[in-house]
Amino acid sequence: MKASAPPTDSLAGLPGQEPGALGLAMDGDQTLLLVDDDKPFLTRLSRAMEARGFTVVTAESVAEGLAAIGVHAPAFAVIDMRLQDGNGLDVISQLKARRPEARGIILTGYGNIVTAVTAVKLGAFDYLAKPADADEIYHALMATRHDKAELPENPMSADRVRWEHIQRIYELCDRNVSETARRLNMHRRTLQRILAKRAPR
Repeated sequence: MKASAPPTDSLAGLPGQEPGALGLAMDGDQTLLLVDDDKPFLTRLSRAMEARGFTVVTAESVAEGLAAIGVHAPAFAVIDMRLQDGNGLDVISQLKARRPEARGIILTGYGNIVTAVTAVKLGAFDYLAKPADADEIYHALMATRHDKAELPENPMSADRVRWEHIQRIYELCDRNVSETARRLNMHRRTLQRILAKRAPR
């Protein structure tokens, strides 16, 4: 867990600053926790968000994220879904327990409908798939409402629908592999292989 460096990265110059928006949203509290194990991305995003008026603390793991919340539950958070030591949803859940009004965004390269729904149920304010730039993240944090989802250009394949169903049952079983395998009548090792793979297109 560490405070970020001064804003010198190229992302920091991106448009999107809205004077006064932060104060209106959280009574002037501009604290932001960023949790991501992609260090270069974390550094760039940290600088970009500092340039937009946030006081940023960064973490590279679930453990560091939870520790940061233990010290001070921030007003805002941007948390990667999949981290080396666990799932970013655990950090979102803890943030909402400590500070119910906080706005947490789940940011991940493994975007899918099931985890989006789960993230919102656990208290996430929004859900963005990587790659997302600083402007997208900033506007998601500061949004006052969610826009209506657009009709996808390409519908999900049959393999993706199956994968989504497995992920849904997995989440409903509190990410317990053995229980999920039992309910799906699937071998545990087969399920583990599916869960370890990226979502099919």
